[in-house]
Amino acid sequence: MSFEVSIIGTSGMMPLPGRFLTSCILRRNGRLMLFDCGEGTQVSLKIQGFHWKKISDIFITHMHADHVTGLAGLMMLSSQVERTEPLNIWGPAKLEQYIEANRKLLDMYINYPVYFHAVEPGVILEDEEIKVSTVPLLHTKPCFGYVLEEKPRPGELHPEMALELGVPRGPMWGMLQHGQSVRLEDGRVVESSQVMGQKRDGCKFAYVTDTLYLGSIADYVKNADLLICESMFESALLPDATQKRHMTATQAAMIALSARVKSLGLTHYSPRYSEAELGILLKEAQAVFPNTFLCKEKQVIEITSED
Repeated sequence: MSFEVSIIGTSGMMPLPGRFLTSCILRRNGRLMLFDCGEGTQVSLKIQGFHWKKISDIFITHMHADHVTGLAGLMMLSSQVERTEPLNIWGPAKLEQYIEANRKLLDMYINYPVYFHAVEPGVILEDEEIKVSTVPLLHTKPCFGYVLEEKPRPGELHPEMALELGVPRGPMWGMLQHGQSVRLEDGRVVESSQVMGQKRDGCKFAYVTDTLYLGSIADYVKNADLLICESMFESALLPDATQKRHMTATQAAMIALSARVKSLGLTHYSPRYSEAELGILLKEAQAVFPNTFLCKEKQVIEITSED
């Protein structure tokens, strides 16, 4: 399977010209999942051609303005485009109070179902194809990262093996592909494992922002195909990062290295860095984890499983 991640914003604390607040959106099989929704998020979504009514889930990391203040506008706008599909919002418990206060004070017209889910450490969303888990972080407010994993897919059917065992082409092949056994006319039973290849791993995506460096983060994002991780400061500003409970680019790279992720995208840059100066962060991270890149607005990263 595969999915694509579009970078909606990369700035920490405040939006800048050409640099929106940190956010990204994941597209999988037509389903859109938004991670964080700060001020101006809907502008960046519009620029990149995303339709608000198709966003099924919004995952909020924590209750700081640069991660939530775009939520009310996005919810109201979705009503204007005649949305009927439910919207699921995931985040810390206080997020529900924020949503309800906005709806009441602004007399928001919402014509579609909105469901809030308070998150705790562990699996928060699971269906037949994916599961989403939280990553406990350490910031100035309760904060969670998110990991989305595709479940292993069935292996490929080997037609020659099925035919050799006497399984005729048709519905029985479909049953075997879905893990079921079949009984032939002569009474023999053929198990799915006899004609199917090994299960194939799906893709894994991790989104981590606004936290002190924690070695435990690597356990949650282990073997991710893509880790989007905050890198607010350079190593020379480690005292500032520690005081404000953020990470440096080097620390983000240390997590990527320890977790053996395939690719690391840096984000949530301090506004003190100009576009040219972001190279400082990239250079420091690549010294630890070479397969690192700087996230940029409008960037699309496609993730495809190797098999």
